[in-house]
Amino acid sequence: MDELIKEINKFRDERNWRQYHNPKDLSLSLSLEASELLENFQWLSAEEGAEKNRQNIEEELADVFIYGLMMADDLGIDMEEAILRKLEKNREKYPK
Repeated sequence: MDELIKEINKFRDERNWRQYHNPKDLSLSLSLEASELLENFQWLSAEEGAEKNRQNIEEELADVFIYGLMMADDLGIDMEEAILRKLEKNREKYPK
């Protein structure tokens, strides 16, 4: 994951976009990209959307993850640890 984050940050820094990537704006961008992901299923069944829009779903999902990883990196959040903690919390909240 560290190499992936380095590659994302390199892309951002080569374009001098760091100045626009504060937690608020990254949150907004993440939400917008998630909405673009959702558009792939508008007026379609889940199966139709996934079949007809596979490439775009992949790209929008990647955008969501990119913004999420940038935000986590900027805030010093280890996403692997955060996900494991959240899964444990969910296990307690939603037992078998």
